[in-house]
Amino acid sequence: MFKSSKSTILIPVFIPAVIVLLLLVVGTISDPELAGELFSRALTFTTTTFGWFYMLAVALFLMFIVVLAFSSYGNIKLGPDHSEPEYKFLEWFAMLFSAGYGIALLFYGVAEPVMHFSAPPNSAPETVAAAKEAMQIAYFHWGFHIWAIYGFTGLVLAYFGYRQGLPLSMRSTLYPLIGDKVYGLLGHIVDIVAILATIFGVATTLGLSVAQINAGLNYLLPDLVPIGTVPQIISIAVITGAALISVLAGMDKGVKRLSVLNMVLATSLMAFVFIAGPTVFILNAFMENTGSYLGNIVERTFSLQAYVHGDWIASWTLFIFAWTIAWSPFVGMFIAKISRGRTIRQFVLGVLFVPTIFTFLWFAVFGDTALHMIMEQGYDTLIGDVQADQAVALFKLFEALPLTQLISALTVLLIITFFVTSSDSGSLVIDSIASGGRPTPALQRTFWVVIQGVLASVLLLAGGLSALQTVSIVSALPFAIVLLIAMVGMWRALIIEEHRTESLAQENRLPPHLLTPGSWRDRLDYLTDQPTKKEVLTYIKDVAKPAIEQISERLTEKGWTTEVAYDEVNKRVYLDLKRGEDVDFWYEVRLAEHDVPDYYESDDAGVAQSHHYRAEVFLRRGGQTYDLYGYKPDAVINDVIDQFEKYLHFLNISPDSLPWRMEEHDDGLIVESKSEFDK
Repeated sequence: MFKSSKSTILIPVFIPAVIVLLLLVVGTISDPELAGELFSRALTFTTTTFGWFYMLAVALFLMFIVVLAFSSYGNIKLGPDHSEPEYKFLEWFAMLFSAGYGIALLFYGVAEPVMHFSAPPNSAPETVAAAKEAMQIAYFHWGFHIWAIYGFTGLVLAYFGYRQGLPLSMRSTLYPLIGDKVYGLLGHIVDIVAILATIFGVATTLGLSVAQINAGLNYLLPDLVPIGTVPQIISIAVITGAALISVLAGMDKGVKRLSVLNMVLATSLMAFVFIAGPTVFILNAFMENTGSYLGNIVERTFSLQAYVHGDWIASWTLFIFAWTIAWSPFVGMFIAKISRGRTIRQFVLGVLFVPTIFTFLWFAVFGDTALHMIMEQGYDTLIGDVQADQAVALFKLFEALPLTQLISALTVLLIITFFVTSSDSGSLVIDSIASGGRPTPALQRTFWVVIQGVLASVLLLAGGLSALQTVSIVSALPFAIVLLIAMVGMWRALIIEEHRTESLAQENRLPPHLLTPGSWRDRLDYLTDQPTKKEVLTYIKDVAKPAIEQISERLTEKGWTTEVAYDEVNKRVYLDLKRGEDVDFWYEVRLAEHDVPDYYESDDAGVAQSHHYRAEVFLRRGGQTYDLYGYKPDAVINDVIDQFEKYLHFLNISPDSLPWRMEEHDDGLIVESKSEFDK
């Protein structure tokens, strides 16, 4: 494995990705007009030839995660069996929303409904039918399908990263298909594609952001800030500096705090427009539009306007879906990082439904308010303003509402914070991929923040929104193929999981605590008398460890490779049993600390224990939730044998195995985190 001795850069991934980016930057700067022409040709070819593929891929992503959520696989945790979510729900949602597409909602919340109202694909322009179609399209573009792309990418990353202990990168999704070859050439290619797609997706988002920031500052300070490429590039430079400060602060201090601020500002802005606008109409429209969206979701999912000539589908649906696919490595990895410990069902329902409902409310508040002003209040100039420049749509809407200047200023601030959040989150994710998941120095993170800003600036020079659309759609094509292959890998891994679950569910021939006559008294004493921490530790050392050593000695005699050790740091004894490349069995008895159950509370004199202690069994997949304390040595031996028998049964019935290397994701352990690339 090639690696730098002075940094954590993964050379086979980093160098090719940087070369491609530098060639694009240098080529575009040297001849912006030619670059713009080439971008236009690439866009036309890709959308014409592969439009069907994008739509099919998105439909498959949506169906796949919905099926998983409502199947038995939904109970599988994204981490060890005993893991719990790291972030509270509101914190989780705030970060998810901010990293996902907060910028897109601000840019398109007013612009898209107005654009579709004035030029709908199927209805007569500026009619009631056009208004209904406009909102239905907006819901479709930013509803379940968008979050299905993000959700699927995040799900496969979280599953293989936190469930299997593999590197948190796209290459890991191929493990069930190619095994350890994910650390070789094929894995490098997948991660290179992921980096490029992410860079281009983030650059597109930043380009849209600065266009809207420029429009907002021009609206507030028309004499100081003109509309143009130069002010936009200056904005990129300034805000990239802010993103750099945030990314160096890290996930919790930087990204989380900015995300919460984003949510507060965005929710406040939406609440203001809801109250100041046509409130009752918004509520009525929200209900009607949601019903219309659900009623037509299947038809729109597979609609490519095959019998209509024009570029509407390419300019809107394909661009938005491809942009999302290109951005999904970033958003997916980001939400994977903040979703460890949740079940697949919790993850899918949270990622798919909660943001979608919020999105529908957003478009109902902003989009329907704009349409109401046009249709009922005669605010026709809004159509011309939006057609001339989509970036000014939101600010033109505020002109018809009270507190225009204040709300516009807060909106510019919100766009800036979204910009910073997207840039720093994207940089953290790209840096993680380029380093093989290892901790990185500040200089490496700085590089990715800067390159994102440079690329966004260059694309603006080469053709503005059109160039941004092109790189998003084109870069999404190879990554969509990677995602479909990852879907096959995920399905194969879940089948293996199912076999493992079935093997663990096998009933023992006889409960182990009944194998030794008279042991029931000891078990009953334990259930009624709470053991101390010292007593449980003594049990692990003096009873569990010698019993496990007996098994080890016997298996060693029969040619098995065994290791028994007591881990003083983590207060556990474990058995590691291997034979060839196929058998890797792990059995562990660990001191577990819990809150004191209510039934242990008493009025007896003395100081009550602050915690309840157990000698719990852990396997490769995590904690098994049962307690060995009080078992006699023979009972412990038989429990180990029972679990070993189940493991061998799993190997017999399963088509393959999975790593289940979850030690570094186990909150109960103190371990030194290492990357596979360092081995």
